[in-house]
Amino acid sequence: MTESTPLRPSPVTPSQTVGPFFGYALPYEEGPRVVPDWRPDAIRVRGTVYDGAGEPIPDALVEIWQADENGEIPSRPGGRVRDGHGFSGFGRCATDPAGGYWFSTVKPGAVGGDAPYIAVLVFARGLLKPVFTRLYFPEDEAAHASDPLLGDVPAERRGTLIAERTAEREYRFDVRMQGDGETVFLAF
Repeated sequence: MTESTPLRPSPVTPSQTVGPFFGYALPYEEGPRVVPDWRPDAIRVRGTVYDGAGEPIPDALVEIWQADENGEIPSRPGGRVRDGHGFSGFGRCATDPAGGYWFSTVKPGAVGGDAPYIAVLVFARGLLKPVFTRLYFPEDEAAHASDPLLGDVPAERRGTLIAERTAEREYRFDVRMQGDGETVFLAF
């Protein structure tokens, strides 16, 4: 560059982030059905994933992993393939345009010394890896007192891990990625 050539400002480039890219190959039609809705022990878990400003995230992906109603963890292969009758222990649901997700599953039994819970993973734009949390059930309050993980969470934050019972066999569990009421996330 010579002295006679004026400097031009560089064009502004957008910041780089991860995703959203979950709409291809990761969600699948039967993903939210850990068990079929018609089973008498089926429960519905639904909620909304919110960003730090309290806005719904329309392009997140929510996964759940859990034990069955007897506290047994499935160990057979093929969790993605649903036969319409069994329990896989795994579910995956993309959020809808309003940030909502849902699962048809069973209420898990306790595993070891833990209160019954469902492991929840959230994949969202801007994250290099998913964030991990747990969903506990409000009617298991007595078991919450002796749960090792809940015991390590400050009392004022434990409520972010406990679902709200909205009807018989239906629970709501909203995930707040940051900000007021941020969900407690776990490090592994």
